[in-house]
Amino acid sequence: MTDTTDTAAEPTFDAPLITAEEAAGRAAAGALVVDVRSDAGRARDGVIPGSIRGDRNNLDAQFLIDSPEKFAEITDWDQDIVIVCGTINGSGPVAEQLRAKGFTNVAHVDGGFPAWKESGAPTAEAPSR
Repeated sequence: MTDTTDTAAEPTFDAPLITAEEAAGRAAAGALVVDVRSDAGRARDGVIPGSIRGDRNNLDAQFLIDSPEKFAEITDWDQDIVIVCGTINGSGPVAEQLRAKGFTNVAHVDGGFPAWKESGAPTAEAPSR
């Protein structure tokens, strides 16, 4: 009897989990920092200067190279991108989705925004509406 079990591994798009210090260094070197926290979280805890507010529910429009709604900073599939959330649970899936879409240089921050802030990386008060 022949074993017909498919042994081919499913592709994996695990995104590296990096320290807040490494993320800040990448940001200082020009990485695009995408903050996927809620507006309420940003208003309460502050923002990362120069970061872009990412919408987890609209990633195709915001990131795909040929989308007319894409972030202007997205220039190619090797774009250095760092995802920050309130915890790693929110940034990991977003980073993995971007890697699955074809971006090759995406990472997310271990400990999210609290770790970013605790590390001494730049933060600012959220602009008032």
